[in-house]
Amino acid sequence: MGAEASDVSIRRAAPTDVSAILRFIRALAEYEKLSHAAVATEGMLREHLFGPKPAAEVLIAEWAGEPVGFALYFTTFSTFLGRPGIWLEDLFVLPEHRGRGVGKALLLEVARIAVERRCGRLEWSVLDWNEPAIRFYKSLGAVTMDDWTIYRADGDALEKLGGATASDER
Repeated sequence: MGAEASDVSIRRAAPTDVSAILRFIRALAEYEKLSHAAVATEGMLREHLFGPKPAAEVLIAEWAGEPVGFALYFTTFSTFLGRPGIWLEDLFVLPEHRGRGVGKALLLEVARIAVERRCGRLEWSVLDWNEPAIRFYKSLGAVTMDDWTIYRADGDALEKLGGATASDER
């Protein structure tokens, strides 16, 4: 008898999962060729995921009782819809567990949470070269938002922007 999607279980992460979450983040960064950008620490994750004001939520996928993947998401808000949404920041499954329905189980649980919370949408981004992920998401009915471009301010640019005032630009 082979492995099936029913062999996976999904649960909410607990503070004791911080080291596993960090391992998944680093493995994801390596897969995305962004290891240099993964500067998170266990302390940062503990504070921002399980502290007094959590910035995001995490689901852990387990196979035979071992963590094999995660989904990290947070609440957004659509002014047009007048309803909250969920942004799926990361969805990652260890390579040796891909193709077993683990990623789908994680995504379905995030979608279930979005429906339960009466969210108007579930959104995420995908690197344009990640064809396996693009095919996977499209197979589930997700659509590409070709009209939108993501912008980012971080590091020095964020510091400069955060320290500026409207009168500085006159």
